[in-house]
Amino acid sequence: MSQIPADLRYSEEHEWVRVDGDRVTVGITDYAQDALGDVLFVDLPEPGTQLEVGQAFGEVESTKSVSDLYAPVAGTVAQRNEALEANPELVNSSPYDQGWMVVLEVSDAGVLDQLLDAEGYERLLEET
Repeated sequence: MSQIPADLRYSEEHEWVRVDGDRVTVGITDYAQDALGDVLFVDLPEPGTQLEVGQAFGEVESTKSVSDLYAPVAGTVAQRNEALEANPELVNSSPYDQGWMVVLEVSDAGVLDQLLDAEGYERLLEET
């Protein structure tokens, strides 16, 4: 069974969100990285990029496929994980810590309530 930390929120597209005030850190879940296989390359937006909910904001290239990353919340990219340029495998080895993708300044915190909690995400995985 995939790891599903209880302190995070989740999207149906298998992104996770860690809330820290008006900023959120976004990454892909353990389930998603496992389904992708070995991550070879991650393409992330530059700081300052505006994102809308559901908008594709980057790509993860793996041995199996290329998958889009989708913004679970609207906001402005404040930071991107530069470590993934040299070490994309961090997405596989540490999806919830060192393998994060971007930090967003959230434009509407209310949208966080629409994301799944850990139990809801676990139910989603059971249905898949």
